[in-house]
Amino acid sequence: MSGVRIGIDFDNTIICYDKVFASVARQRELVPDGWEGLKTDVRDLLRSRAGGELAWQGLQGFVYGKGIRGAEIYPGVREFLAACRQAGAKVYIVSHKTRYGHQDPDRTDLRDAARSWLLRAGLIDAALAVGDVYFEDTLAAKVDRLVQLSLDVFIDDLVDVFEHPHFPKATRSILFTRSQPPHPARCKPIATWADIRREVFAA
Repeated sequence: MSGVRIGIDFDNTIICYDKVFASVARQRELVPDGWEGLKTDVRDLLRSRAGGELAWQGLQGFVYGKGIRGAEIYPGVREFLAACRQAGAKVYIVSHKTRYGHQDPDRTDLRDAARSWLLRAGLIDAALAVGDVYFEDTLAAKVDRLVQLSLDVFIDDLVDVFEHPHFPKATRSILFTRSQPPHPARCKPIATWADIRREVFAA
């Protein structure tokens, strides 16, 4: 595996926002006290209301910025990165992340917030170099970056990335998802990082 080049998405792939979205939504009285749910549950609930899209964008802007400290690392990510180090694999983070969030009056730099989270989580230097973290303005720019990096493997939670017409066909595609099929034929859906580690390092 030495020399293998592995790319990983950031939002909802390395970092899990489920608990912080629910917590901030309760604080802002967007959901009832005691309400529990995943990020997608919060999103769907807010979008079902009149004006809910703006509320959702404001919530996102806060959580991805100032509220990111409350986010967690997905179980198994550290073990996967340790396996990458042991195997001599090169790891990159490639994420579609704008610099500022919608409906964020504070104009928090979301990329700086993400890098700070990576540092606090101990992933920078221990697992990957800060220069190997890429944040792109658009999905198309993200896919272009994947092409430039000549990755052997890319791991993402969004089907849209793998379905993009310019996604490199030679890159092995792993979809981090707990949802049921159908999924695109060209990507392999895997629900946990432990299973991703076994899939990538089985050989």
